[in-house]
Amino acid sequence: MTSAPATDDSHALPPDRLLRRREVETMTTMSCSRLYAAMREGDFPRPLRIGAGPNGAVAWRLSDVQAWIASRPVADPGTV
Repeated sequence: MTSAPATDDSHALPPDRLLRRREVETMTTMSCSRLYAAMREGDFPRPLRIGAGPNGAVAWRLSDVQAWIASRPVADPGTV
């Protein structure tokens, strides 16, 4: 009997990990201005406030960003 090889989950990110803006830009390939425009349009998840005050730091839940990416329609091969 052969046992299945162990999976290496050391590179898996926890789903509740918080992402800063640059990571979100990299994951989505959106610029900063497009990211904030998408939030204003209600087409992208809002970040969590993690810093104090009105200008405090913000971050997005990894699971929210991944769900948004998964919800995007697949491009028609004839249009790309």
